[in-house]
Amino acid sequence: MSGNTFGTLFAVTNFGESHGPAIGCVIDGCPPGMALSEADIQHDLDRRRPGTSRHVTQRQEPDQVQILSGVYQGVTTGTPIALLIHNTDQRSKDYSDILQTFRPGHADYTYTQKYGVRDPRGGGRSSARLTAPTVAAGAVAKKWLKEKYGTTFIGCMTQLGDHPIAFEDWAHVPNNPFYAPIADVAHLESYMDSLRKAGDSCGARIRVVARGMPVGLGQPIYDRLDADIAHAMMGLNAVKGVEMGAGFASVAQRGSTHGDSLTPEGFANNNAGGVLGGISTGQDLEVSIAIKPTSSILTPRDSIDSAGNAVEVQTKGRHDPCVGIRATPIAEALLALVVMDHALRHRAQCGDVVPALPPIAAHR
Repeated sequence: MSGNTFGTLFAVTNFGESHGPAIGCVIDGCPPGMALSEADIQHDLDRRRPGTSRHVTQRQEPDQVQILSGVYQGVTTGTPIALLIHNTDQRSKDYSDILQTFRPGHADYTYTQKYGVRDPRGGGRSSARLTAPTVAAGAVAKKWLKEKYGTTFIGCMTQLGDHPIAFEDWAHVPNNPFYAPIADVAHLESYMDSLRKAGDSCGARIRVVARGMPVGLGQPIYDRLDADIAHAMMGLNAVKGVEMGAGFASVAQRGSTHGDSLTPEGFANNNAGGVLGGISTGQDLEVSIAIKPTSSILTPRDSIDSAGNAVEVQTKGRHDPCVGIRATPIAEALLALVVMDHALRHRAQCGDVVPALPPIAAHR
């Protein structure tokens, strides 16, 4: 393995580069017999794709997915599903100035040191462009989990730069370019406009939730469900922190309040984020991620060239001033991939286990 395949029984191998002819993935382990078409996948790709508002990169990619294998007469066959997305709007000349320099905050330096060669066009393999195949694979996992367990996934932005976003209603999320759960996003738009004019960028905080979770997913000790979630989320470009449930706020809590009390009606709280001992409780999975500011900015910064000489780098081209704006559907997809893989692993090992108690959930 060289870091391009994720999952054990539901394994997704991601391939391609930002400015190559195409990107895509191969899904190995999808159960047979599920109806699947491009339309089942395209909706989530449309939510992630670039060029959808003035606040994101203006690269115009339709991100039309093709199913090349693993589906016959509209039904999965149990064989590998190959998904292909053509790149159609590359502008490689934008990167001619950085062929021999290293952009601060990017993978240019580490890729060169590790492999001895790198593709500088759009970041090559390290580009967030490669999250599109992840979203496509996540859509397949979402469909199976919804049909099998009724599990659904939803996410939103809870902070943009230094602007916390108070939660109002999930219904607002699809109605604005930020995936913000608020009705009025005018202040967020003004903030992004000022950042773009300044040639700078910002980070974001994203919340993602899995509802209708089955009990028992996760493997102690090293394949804990929460550990695999953290592993998956840290695999997303620009993520610098992952929280489950109360997360870092649990530092200031006391044991008398942090532990989620159990009652005959369900759990009283969900500080654990839906996982105890690495195994799902049946409550909602609650995950938050911290995304760093975009590294590709117009503001000049100090760096070095390939000969080790001091240089000043200014990154031109089409970039997201906040990569977190398009991160919500990606985080949903990653969570779905983890849950899907663990669902199949649980079914393989414990499919015949009869629970001692009926499942309980959280108070609603």
